[in-house]
Amino acid sequence: MLTGLDRAAVTESVKRVVIAESRLSLQPSDIADHEPLSGEMLRVNSLGFVGMLVLLEDELDIVLPDDLFVGRSFHTVQDLIEVVLAGAEVSR
Repeated sequence: MLTGLDRAAVTESVKRVVIAESRLSLQPSDIADHEPLSGEMLRVNSLGFVGMLVLLEDELDIVLPDDLFVGRSFHTVQDLIEVVLAGAEVSR
């Protein structure tokens, strides 16, 4: 497992993956944490969301257990960052 995985590293990875999924030519710093996952800028559908989770698990060497998703809604980049951070804590 990665050691020293922190909020900044997770945020950077999540934003890179969201940008790639939306097929944009932006830098992670161009995306606000409160940016909607499916809005004017980002275009993430349900199938793309699942693919992003797999990429993030591989990239960050973490496991995102199914129970992390129970009762959660994912509307913004921040929502995704929070679940990945929770998964990173579980994986340690």
